[in-house]
Amino acid sequence: MTERAGTFDGVHRRNLSKVLGLVHFEGPMSRARLTASTGLNRSTVASLAAELAELGLAVELPPDPTNRVGRPSPVIAPHPDVMAIAVNPEVDATTIAAVGLDGHIAVRERIEADHLVTPEETAGLIAATIRRWRSGRLHAARIVAVGLAVPGLVRAADGLVRLAPHLEWSDAPIRTLVEQATGLPTAVGNDASLGAVAEHLFGAGRGVDDIVYLNGGASGIGGGLIVHGLPVGGAGGYAGEFGQNRPGIASPDDRRAAGGVLEDEVSRARLLEVVGLTVADEPTLAAALAASSSPEVEAELGRQRRILSTALANAVNVLNPSLVVLGGFLATVAERDPRALEAGLAEQAMPAAAEQVEIRVAALGEDRLVIGAAELAFEPLLADPAGEE
Repeated sequence: MTERAGTFDGVHRRNLSKVLGLVHFEGPMSRARLTASTGLNRSTVASLAAELAELGLAVELPPDPTNRVGRPSPVIAPHPDVMAIAVNPEVDATTIAAVGLDGHIAVRERIEADHLVTPEETAGLIAATIRRWRSGRLHAARIVAVGLAVPGLVRAADGLVRLAPHLEWSDAPIRTLVEQATGLPTAVGNDASLGAVAEHLFGAGRGVDDIVYLNGGASGIGGGLIVHGLPVGGAGGYAGEFGQNRPGIASPDDRRAAGGVLEDEVSRARLLEVVGLTVADEPTLAAALAASSSPEVEAELGRQRRILSTALANAVNVLNPSLVVLGGFLATVAERDPRALEAGLAEQAMPAAAEQVEIRVAALGEDRLVIGAAELAFEPLLADPAGEE
């Protein structure tokens, strides 16, 4: 009897997870569509939807008035008040956002810094921001967890930041610090890996199973991999560090850092310098580059694009993706002359691999990393909505 009851509980949890996951990843769905998608019967889906509503994780909305085929079916949607706090600490600013289970970003702040924030300062900043939001815009929110997208090597087993070189964090227990400061469960991942997940689930890589993602941020260049539809972290969680590869530079005149790695040559700091800025968020830098007619700006973008095309060709040769997604300042470099970047990749990659690959810029824009961090924070809830395990 106990074994059968346990089996039933396991199936029930999986079915709850399946329904909540569908409306989270696909958006609001009618009960009829959920029935078709899950393979469960109508009464089971109705019962699961009611349970999710009772748990405060879903809401039942009136039937879609445009659907005139068959009996009207109520629509199930994630509860908009269920949220994760998503954080991206960087060398020039810390971005904090509240991301709803329904995908909307309720509030987002970029808090600039005049020094490198320590892990302890970051934890305190997150806690203070949550307190402020809870007394204002998020007074009705149910905050379930915190997710951090950190530009560095994050150990998958426990979220320890082994090294975030530009932040000067080493063996930083940021997960523990944030949990102690906020009282909320916390998850930590590499920023670019989480950006890859976000773009795969909701952005430029939606529906694509083999993706190479490169993220260009204030700390340099990171990467993420999606292979056969699944994120690849490697043995310790450190896969995708494209920025640390030694770049192939065809012309000696293009080299700026003797013996440097990719992120020393393809660099946000160099782009800021060439347009005369010291600090800027992604839209501001992109706008400044787009507005400039300076030959110096065009020359620097061309130089970075040539080196980037070689790095992408190497990735295509090794991984054979069908899609390359570029985020952050790399998207700006690509958008200035996408055909030149595509041609550079095609010239240097194996023809059979290059003919199958497409280059796209990140569709989620500057929200990609916080959306990825929120997904990491939501994982336990989506796996077990009733919290019984």
